[in-house]
Amino acid sequence: MGSVEDILGELNRDAFVSLLQKVIGESEHVQNNPPELIPQELLVANHVLEVLRPLSTECGGPLIVNHVSYSPGRSNLIVEYPGTESGKILSFVGMHMDVVTANPADWEFNPFALSIDGDKLCGRGTTDCLGHVALVTQLMKKLGETKPKLKSTVVAVFIASEENSSITGIGVDALVKNGLLDKLKNGPLFWIDTADKQPCIGTGGMIPWKVHVTGKLFHSGLPHKAINALELGMEATKEIQLRFYKDFPAHPKEKDYGFATPSTMKPTQWSYPGGGINQIPGECTIAGDVRLTPFYNVSDVMKKLQEYVDDINQNIEKLDTRGPVSHYVLPDENLRGRLSISFEEATSGVACNLDSRGFHVLCKATEKVVGYVKPYSITGSLPLIRELQEEGFDVQTAGYGLMATYHAKNEYCLLSDMAQGYKVFTSIISQLED
Repeated sequence: MGSVEDILGELNRDAFVSLLQKVIGESEHVQNNPPELIPQELLVANHVLEVLRPLSTECGGPLIVNHVSYSPGRSNLIVEYPGTESGKILSFVGMHMDVVTANPADWEFNPFALSIDGDKLCGRGTTDCLGHVALVTQLMKKLGETKPKLKSTVVAVFIASEENSSITGIGVDALVKNGLLDKLKNGPLFWIDTADKQPCIGTGGMIPWKVHVTGKLFHSGLPHKAINALELGMEATKEIQLRFYKDFPAHPKEKDYGFATPSTMKPTQWSYPGGGINQIPGECTIAGDVRLTPFYNVSDVMKKLQEYVDDINQNIEKLDTRGPVSHYVLPDENLRGRLSISFEEATSGVACNLDSRGFHVLCKATEKVVGYVKPYSITGSLPLIRELQEEGFDVQTAGYGLMATYHAKNEYCLLSDMAQGYKVFTSIISQLED
């Protein structure tokens, strides 16, 4: 008998594309943007089950298939190919069966149907993450068909609700809470939900924030009688940012992990109640986020941001103004401009363990198949893998779509990249047999 890699061979491209066509055809119904759009991952799971159920134990095959749902229509699938040695295991997790939203009017092609342009496979979910669902399904199918004798149990976990992790109790968090993934702690867990064929070894935390600014509304022809909330908001945001970058500069470990950027704090939205162009606004709200590399603590940053706001409020007359009659205090009226800050749910970043067996085999497999290995990190957030890491899982991350089209209009992946991803998986399995 040949090696594991020989037995598992190459990706069956026709079978992969056929399955991908079916699951992309469901993408309109698995858009995740509650409360308007609640994905029905069961629609995708049914196509996966159609491929794998004939190879399951209930049909006389080797695959153990567990269909788990914690809410109607919100499916998770756990598929196991048993090994010969108890406690020896590796897993591929994170292939989520929901997608971000897509507006067909903004696309050059129908996002909810697979279209093929040479090597390009186009449609919502091809890169993130229905392409990975189809890819890992083909891996498990090949294991079920060829039945190689492995020491390690190979597990694939297809999950619900990754694209809206604020809604809990649906996907991987519920599987962990209910103990269904406990045995995966006995080996490396490969989270298949990134892009560009290289190990992603670090992700960022995120702190969504809002600063509400209160001034005094007045006629723009009498600016000395107003406290301009827009000007106060601009200057206060600038001061908060300056303090943030002083207290949370680029961390030395960011270079080791290849982060493209250090931690950042910036506004992304601005709103005010409205009014005439001849009115100086009396209030406004600035919103944005902090993207935090995993070497800083989220709670420390939130505490500091609150301290910045409190100090600015106490010393608001010292804040830079804009022009000879711009001010934030009206002593005759006993009025002071003021700020308040609030936060939505924050998440922490992840730094993968670079000394783990899982990292080493992923790097070796990537170099062998792709031709080079260059791990990278981003301050995009993957909160679910931080939770897995805290629960004791050895999490490594990779993906075989394209970062350039991730969550983007006109999303596509390359069939050749997915075929390389399949070979990376077989190399990982082979290495962990040694």
